[in-house]
Amino acid sequence: MKSLIDKLEREQILSREEFISLIENHNPELAGYLFERALAVRHRHYGHDVYIRGLIEFTNYCKNDCFYCGLRASNRNAQRYRLSQEQIMDCCREGYRLGFRTFVLQGGEDPWYNTDRIEDLVRTIKSEFSDCAVTLSVGEHPREVYQRWYDAGADRYLLRHETATAKHYSMLHPANLSLENRLRCLWDLKEIGYQVGCGIMVGSPGQTTENIADDLLFMAKFQPDMVGIGPFIPQHDTPFRDKTAGTLELTVFLLGIIRLMLPQVLLPSTTALGTIHPTGREQGILAGANVCMPNLSPTEVREKYALYDNKICTGDEAAQSLNSLKKRMESIGYRVVESRGDRAGRMIQ
Repeated sequence: MKSLIDKLEREQILSREEFISLIENHNPELAGYLFERALAVRHRHYGHDVYIRGLIEFTNYCKNDCFYCGLRASNRNAQRYRLSQEQIMDCCREGYRLGFRTFVLQGGEDPWYNTDRIEDLVRTIKSEFSDCAVTLSVGEHPREVYQRWYDAGADRYLLRHETATAKHYSMLHPANLSLENRLRCLWDLKEIGYQVGCGIMVGSPGQTTENIADDLLFMAKFQPDMVGIGPFIPQHDTPFRDKTAGTLELTVFLLGIIRLMLPQVLLPSTTALGTIHPTGREQGILAGANVCMPNLSPTEVREKYALYDNKICTGDEAAQSLNSLKKRMESIGYRVVESRGDRAGRMIQ
């Protein structure tokens, strides 16, 4: 199996069968070797820097009814909220003072936050913080909408593809949502000029090793600027409430694979990793990740953005505890830097 890791580092791709074999045979010894190679590649492109993003979860309204998500439209127990533009700007101002130079605006597909309102929000943020990057993560939209937001100043867009297999996609989403449209959105974003992020939930219901191999092959073809992966964690008000969560072990193993396959990719060590294990984010960094996304949302709404159960939203996940995050990164030999944190090798307009 180590020879497959060597091949992946050398050629940045494996066959579907080789990916399946590597994943199915992962064990602590093999993971140790993978992480050693992944860190060598990570250090070559990013040194020991850890980029931070200020996450602003600005609305938890959503018109969709995805089976895994606590924000799903039919969840009558969700405590809905929607931040005003001024509240969002206050989050940005606090984040800027703390040293954040990227703001991630994440929300459900909220009809109230329509094309015009998000366009105005992006322009307002960029006019006050011209040296910062704005990342949007607000779901599926027509190409012309993405173009307007890009023209307003949005730099990046996060849209997990969730799975590259149509059958599996239909197990996670209602019939009105399709893998075809999700992929259309991703290719539109890339063609427009965004720095684009895709990704999956590791261990999502119905996911097979073959599905994951197909996801990796899609990522290799798509060549994203960012890849966001984290373990599936069930939420008690969804149809998947009783499903088994994904594991830390497989998630970090896949982080190592993705680092070798996409050497310059921006790779977050996600909140979900920190949720399933006290040192989950550190283990993500030590597998090849190079981004953390502390929460800049107002304290009173953090618990309401309940994508999954037990989501960490205070303590080290709060931006006010940035010094604690810095110490945790320093304890494993890494340093949080004040930077937009663009992908290595990408020309920024």
